[in-house]
Amino acid sequence: MRKRKNREIPTKYILFALTFICIVTIVLSFIFEGFATPVKSVVSYVISPVTKGMNNVGSWFLEKTEEVKEFKSLKSENKELKESIARLQNKNALTVEELNELEQLRELFELDKKYSDYETVGARIISKDTSNWYSTFTIDKGSKDGIEVDMNVIGDGGLVGIVYEVGENYSMVRSIIDDESNVSAQFASTSDKCIVKGSLQLINDGVLKVFNINKDANIVEGDMIVTSNISSKFLPGILIGYVKNVTDDANNLTKSAELTPVVDFAHLDIVLIIKQLKDTGK
Repeated sequence: MRKRKNREIPTKYILFALTFICIVTIVLSFIFEGFATPVKSVVSYVISPVTKGMNNVGSWFLEKTEEVKEFKSLKSENKELKESIARLQNKNALTVEELNELEQLRELFELDKKYSDYETVGARIISKDTSNWYSTFTIDKGSKDGIEVDMNVIGDGGLVGIVYEVGENYSMVRSIIDDESNVSAQFASTSDKCIVKGSLQLINDGVLKVFNINKDANIVEGDMIVTSNISSKFLPGILIGYVKNVTDDANNLTKSAELTPVVDFAHLDIVLIIKQLKDTGK
């Protein structure tokens, strides 16, 4: 059997036929008034839903475009607000820091007036040991500023410690809470002598150990302890702190007590160095 050949109509004939139909339709619509009505109805029936759908799609895309623009605008505003908040927080932190420093300077000014007989120089703490306490620390003043070993350091209302090492533009200070510190002291009200011993363990409870108190010393809780006039390194009369928990020693010859330092050794920042060494007469 012979295969039947597929008969295909050329595309140009189809286009010609459609063009002819359109022309005839247009001409007839001009000649006969109602001729195009069925055609319009068919076209309206087919095209209107498509147009409506396209309008809906266009509206949806327009709405989404506006939402994207609004989202980008809100994102930009949010970024600006965050930056503004960060700047305000930083400014506020600086203000708080400046106020805190101003308060410390006022306290140092009052302390300087209290010890006006001594020449002092202010110094900022630039580093400290790894503990939570300022047991040893470095200040930004050195030999070029006239600082020498064994100069007394005060701050925050009382005795902080003593300079034990000096460089050209820095010095290192051992505070009275350090385990290696021993301060010859006395009770301000009775002049009874004692020793204030540094202890990083006890300072966790906010106290230091006071020992070698005469058993007959008439002292009570709250008495002021200052540096002794017989100290080999510390100048006399510098406030150290206040006594508490006085007890008799087992040897019945001396008493011991605890001392609450006047200085906050957890929050030091600026100190004063007394530029005068203790005169021991040697």
